[in-house]
Amino acid sequence: MGVLKNERCTACRQDSPRVTAEEIEELQLQVPDWKLVERESILRLERVFRFRNFAEALSFTNRVGALAEVEGHHPAILTEWGQVTVTLWTHAIRGLHRNDFIMGTKIDSLLAAS
Repeated sequence: MGVLKNERCTACRQDSPRVTAEEIEELQLQVPDWKLVERESILRLERVFRFRNFAEALSFTNRVGALAEVEGHHPAILTEWGQVTVTLWTHAIRGLHRNDFIMGTKIDSLLAAS
């Protein structure tokens, strides 16, 4: 997973820098299963996690939620039967920050630990 999963999310303000296109290219190597999506003119990271049933999906959702509280960085989470869609972006800057990639690696680690 690289070094990102060992980092902590930092508090962002409206003047915090968005990641550059070059930084995104480099950081995406550590979250290869996450896709860049644009919604409402905001670039985001998104991944769909698949599970055997709703109970497993809900359990994963709860683990992601607990991690989000610890890191102070909260994704959008859609829990459905057999899948969880997690979308990351930094609201304060209306775009992507290094924190989003850090969270992506940490969320991936949750899946690997289950």
